[in-house]
Amino acid sequence: MRSKVTKAIFPVAGLGTRFLPATKSVPKEIMTLVDRPLIQYAIDEARAAGIKEFIFVTSRGKGALEDYFDHSPQLEAELRRKGKEKELEALEATNMDSGAIAYIRQHKPLGLGHAVWCARRLISNEPFAVILPDDVIAADKPCLQQMVEAYEERPGCMVAAMEVPMEKASAYGVLDVKEDHGSLVTVNGMVEKPKENPPSNLAVIGRYILTPDVLRNLNRKTTGAGGEIQLTDAIADEITAGRPVHGFRFRGQRFDCGSKAGFLQATVAFGLARDELRGELWNYLHEVVNMDRAAQ
Repeated sequence: MRSKVTKAIFPVAGLGTRFLPATKSVPKEIMTLVDRPLIQYAIDEARAAGIKEFIFVTSRGKGALEDYFDHSPQLEAELRRKGKEKELEALEATNMDSGAIAYIRQHKPLGLGHAVWCARRLISNEPFAVILPDDVIAADKPCLQQMVEAYEERPGCMVAAMEVPMEKASAYGVLDVKEDHGSLVTVNGMVEKPKENPPSNLAVIGRYILTPDVLRNLNRKTTGAGGEIQLTDAIADEITAGRPVHGFRFRGQRFDCGSKAGFLQATVAFGLARDELRGELWNYLHEVVNMDRAAQ
């Protein structure tokens, strides 16, 4: 019987330098998209996919991230006293049960592969997910849930993928497609940030379902693009070993919240998706567009 995916690794050790000076004191993952921090979107997606154990790979200065998932008895009591049930419900959704969450330190920024490798002792010999909170995906059915359902039909490693303009492929890990079955593709190889002649425009996005073999590949600590230990290289080693790797075209819209422009785009999109915000926000955007046209 195939093991279910019940553990997820969240690599959150990055310094968030593109968002300085805000990230001087606030971890990027705590920055809010409308009224929820980025990490909450990732946690909610993981929960919807059946994840029960949450492993955070952190670094120095991430104390606020750990505090976010802790209980706040004084605040909860105050909300109860004032009868603010809606706010209390939102607050309780951020709490994590004792033992459900673990924190591992990545002491040196040696790449995404190294961050995942740091959590190896908590994974043991079972499949696991990796979620990059910078990639926020708006979807009717959460992206990781789509992938878990596909994984139950097709064993092996699986990466979320989407088409990007060919001229932007060099910013991503790119799939070399062997067979294209629509939502699922079989992969010949993976190339991290190809400088020229990318094998396709099907780019890897920050959602993975991986087998323990990938952790064994990472044990070699082989450096790749940028002199870092690349997760895509360890996954590509699975193909070399004759084990299946699939790309999964998820249904939904991905926002790159690791960039300022992407973060702003996500804020607008998620704001417009909220009934209580849509009207006022839409009117404001309409005014801005009209002012810009008038200025031209």
